[in-house]
Amino acid sequence: MRLYEYISMGGPIMYFLVVVNIFGVAIILWKISELLKLKKSHDQVVDTVLNNLKSIKSESSDVQVTVAKDLISSELSKAEKGMATIKIIASIAPLIGLLGTVVGIFSAFRVIADKGMNDPSLFAGGISVALITTVGGLIVAIPHFVGFNYLSSMLDAIEIQLEKKVVSKLFSGKQ
Repeated sequence: MRLYEYISMGGPIMYFLVVVNIFGVAIILWKISELLKLKKSHDQVVDTVLNNLKSIKSESSDVQVTVAKDLISSELSKAEKGMATIKIIASIAPLIGLLGTVVGIFSAFRVIADKGMNDPSLFAGGISVALITTVGGLIVAIPHFVGFNYLSSMLDAIEIQLEKKVVSKLFSGKQ
């Protein structure tokens, strides 16, 4: 059986999962490319943060470090855009698959109520919808969970690197 046949057997819920999956994978690829660009442009972000720090007149190094961290977080908030969507897709995909499971089981029981148990092939369609949508929901959710966690750790690593660079440049300029 081909992939399209499995998807069409799952009905509208599977079509929705396919659309959500395509949308989510596109966001993941976009975020990976955006974070790789950000990784390459560390020096620009560091210079922007240091220039913004110059406008703050404070002798306290603790205040400067805190403000620097806030400025870095502000710069990285642009890179975090889209991350929530990936997490939402990862969270709702199994629930959508479960909805398909309930719909499929309901359909199977309705066939049993209407036609009886004389021919098991009559209610097998509902059971197959239930199983296909469950698998579909998991197939969508798992890569999105992995992608979200990978991107989050990548973003955290970039933030730590930026903080180290800013703090080292900040204190090397005072000596």
